[in-house]
Amino acid sequence: MLPAYIPNSVAVVSGGGIPIDFGKNFFDGNRIFGDGKTWRGFIFGSTAGILVGLLLILLQTTYALTFLPRMTLAGIVLFAVGALLGDLGKSFIKRRLGKPPGSKWPIADQYDLVAGAFVMASVFDPGWFFSVMTLPIFIAILIITPVLHRITNIIGYAAGVKKVPW
Repeated sequence: MLPAYIPNSVAVVSGGGIPIDFGKNFFDGNRIFGDGKTWRGFIFGSTAGILVGLLLILLQTTYALTFLPRMTLAGIVLFAVGALLGDLGKSFIKRRLGKPPGSKWPIADQYDLVAGAFVMASVFDPGWFFSVMTLPIFIAILIITPVLHRITNIIGYAAGVKKVPW
């Protein structure tokens, strides 16, 4: 899951600049995504997730780490990009519900990246996805994700890169 976990954190740290929605509103009068979703964050976040995934592939092949799920180039790209698309999808829905940027939305805030990564991988590389996504791995992801989400948000808040600790 590292190729999916890394992009959001990197997007927060490296973000800024031109918003993905170019500052435009949806037909409901609310922003499409908001100022917090930028092209720079999306590009740097996706790239970081892909680089981490490539490092995992290198480590797996160099050290024969057969206990880890087999990573593929397509899988890491789909997880990295999918994680950020999941975050964008959540932001789109939050704006439709009238929730301001940065507002708390339990469960959606923790699992948006997982949902995005899983949808992308299951649609565009189902053979790989369903061969590595076993029930124990799925359960581990469900347990680990909210813990990692909370820890990284607290660190981001303490470091001054996030406005709220959630």
